[in-house]
Amino acid sequence: MKRFHMQAGNPAWRLACAAAVGAALLAGCADTGGIHASAQLRDAASLGLTADATSAGEPQASALAPAADWWRTFGDPQLNQLVGQALADNPSLRAAAARVVKAQSGITVARADNWPQLNGELDAQRMRFPGNYIFPPPYGENDFSFGTLQLNGNWELDFFGKHAGAIAAAVGQARAAEAEQDAARVLLAANVVRAYVQWARIEDLRAVAQRTLKQRQQMLQLVRDRKQAGLDTQMEVRQNQSGQADSSAQITALEQRADEARHALAALIGQPRLPEGIAAPHLTNFKTLALPSTLSADWLGRRADIVAARWRVEAAQGQVQVAKSAFYPNVNLAAAFGFQSLGLGKLLQASSLEWNVGPAISLPIFEAGKLRANLRGQTADLDAAIETYNATVIDAMRDVADQAQAIKSLVTQRAQQAQALSAAEGAYAIARQRYGVGLGTYLNVLFAESAVLTQRRQIVDLQAQALTAQASLAQALGGGWQPSPELVPPGAGSDKAVAQNGGHNDHDAAARN
Repeated sequence: MKRFHMQAGNPAWRLACAAAVGAALLAGCADTGGIHASAQLRDAASLGLTADATSAGEPQASALAPAADWWRTFGDPQLNQLVGQALADNPSLRAAAARVVKAQSGITVARADNWPQLNGELDAQRMRFPGNYIFPPPYGENDFSFGTLQLNGNWELDFFGKHAGAIAAAVGQARAAEAEQDAARVLLAANVVRAYVQWARIEDLRAVAQRTLKQRQQMLQLVRDRKQAGLDTQMEVRQNQSGQADSSAQITALEQRADEARHALAALIGQPRLPEGIAAPHLTNFKTLALPSTLSADWLGRRADIVAARWRVEAAQGQVQVAKSAFYPNVNLAAAFGFQSLGLGKLLQASSLEWNVGPAISLPIFEAGKLRANLRGQTADLDAAIETYNATVIDAMRDVADQAQAIKSLVTQRAQQAQALSAAEGAYAIARQRYGVGLGTYLNVLFAESAVLTQRRQIVDLQAQALTAQASLAQALGGGWQPSPELVPPGAGSDKAVAQNGGHNDHDAAARN
């Protein structure tokens, strides 16, 4: 870089302005050609989404979106307490909040560079001048004091968008951090719900195992009575005792899994253990979430992770702008005012006054391809940010579709499983009656009992899967989060935007599952 300095008191002051214009013209030849982003933001049409149309008498899509406190719909006060405590005390969420503060400070730093900078300097020192150097008598071989008291100013003028790009990048990073914090809140709430449901599942499986143990104890008494009457042998007694021991072992294993579930839930709320008074939940205590049959792309615009990815694109665009501005002249206005003297006693005298003011212009002449390489790298980062956004949108659509389909399938499965359980329990009752009157074998009873136990466990698993899928769908739909105006990226139009292409608004699209 070559640098030129001019002072206001110099007759060549006007030449400084001419030099600035000439430098700008010279820099206009800087070659940025052939370097541009190749990726494009996916719009609604490219995703196969159609315009959101509402049938007569059908509620608006926005009215069907999950509430911000969607977990309360399950109707479990303990769950509400645990989610609230997790949102307040979870260490990972607090770390996300710290990242937001750091990113927001970057905005202040970037904006400060756009304004004049002022600093003061006070320097006092004692020096001995050598006698065999450039200092003649009486300075040579004598000690002197030096003093400087000065106010320095500098203002880098942003003619080519360097500061604007840096501010845009900082704002994008900060807004992305804010959206990611909200995404972390949504994820944390969903994880607490899923962990709570898992605990309830284990408790219900333990109830099934305990019920099975009680049944086998009753069967053991029946087999012993039949053995005393000479109707059974010791083999049937041993078979029942083996099954009873197996049920006891299952209960012990489930108790261990319940402890692990409690520990996992405690970790989510940021505590070493669960609060006092938290009782074991059961799946029958949960209410079903009211979920819509029509899924709108409007909800994808309410997903905080999508908003965060969109802001990352804005940040990358700002960095590209900064890289492009490096091809053009850099103009600074520098000024200094103060006192400088040989001897501290004269520092504040009028004769020690000094000042200077003038522009400093620097422009790239030869940099061995460094600027183009930097621009190419920043452009590649922009392409990566755009494709990350596209992938986030597509993954969100897949997530919503998967969870919605899972809920529909589980409704059918639970109805079919209820029928299967009723049939298995009927067959088990008949097998016991036939065995009691000597018309069937004990092996038939064991087969019938095994079928009942399998159906009961599957009923519990399906109930837990249905609740988990409902929580996952609420999360996939954004968890009730709606971005504040500050979090709506430029060109997005509104929080209903799903995807933008080149700054054009693409309004909501709807997908019916």
